[in-house]
Amino acid sequence: MTMTTRIDYRTQSAPGALEGLRTLEQYVRQSGLEPMLLELVKTRASQVNGCAFCIDMHTKDARAHGETEQRLYGLSAWREAPFYTPRERAALEWTEALTLIARNDVPDELYARVREHFNERQLVDLSLAIVAINGWNRLAIALRFPPPGSHRAPEPPR
Repeated sequence: MTMTTRIDYRTQSAPGALEGLRTLEQYVRQSGLEPMLLELVKTRASQVNGCAFCIDMHTKDARAHGETEQRLYGLSAWREAPFYTPRERAALEWTEALTLIARNDVPDELYARVREHFNERQLVDLSLAIVAINGWNRLAIALRFPPPGSHRAPEPPR
């Protein structure tokens, strides 16, 4: 399937509206949360949402911050993979709950587990990071924004 961009939201239509998301993104980056943690959260939410553009971007950003291939490859199975810290696990579980909020509530038990690793401000900041990436995912998916350099893979030799 060839994907054709519907609207290039970065340069056309409602540039002022995007400033809100950009400002939120800047706030999150300056929040003090660890950059690698934020990239794991952004990548995981993008996986859940199926946003190829954001998965491509945030796995590259994660590697630029020193993230390993092993942890990136295992991210979709983080519950079974042994190489995430308790703090990262709490953040990933929170990410999935907020990303899939329409399917389920955010239970008190989850909140209690996450609060063991994040103080009030950090949890608000983490939640805002999840809000931001979900917003970017929805724009990229709805407006069909393909990853940079995307093209159809060649057929394997027979």
